[in-house]
Amino acid sequence: MQPALSVLLVEDETLIALNLQDALEEAGFSVHHVLGGAAAVEVIEAKHAELAAVVTDIRFGRDLDGWQVARRARELSPHIPIVYTSGDSAHEHTAHGVPDSIMLQKPFATAQLVTAIATLLNALPLTT
Repeated sequence: MQPALSVLLVEDETLIALNLQDALEEAGFSVHHVLGGAAAVEVIEAKHAELAAVVTDIRFGRDLDGWQVARRARELSPHIPIVYTSGDSAHEHTAHGVPDSIMLQKPFATAQLVTAIATLLNALPLTT
């Protein structure tokens, strides 16, 4: 049996985070949840080789935002799948999102999140 793929979930709203974490774990992913951008960057810098994908909200108050989190993840892992979630920043995805990422506007069905991650994972270049 293969180990579960690890997803970093960056979400500061507890109920949303619990719902997304449950959905991702039911889909077979291992989830590392953090509350904000600075904590996410710490995890990315320490464990980028272990992460299969990053799911990040955009706004965290005065903390680093989700755009910055994704850019740092891509600096260390250029092809890592990025899924953004936002209630008010979806319109900024074209200007601020990293290439080949997906934006889900809140509210969304958890199945959309699982599908978005699977779509991005399936589009990864093959390594030999």
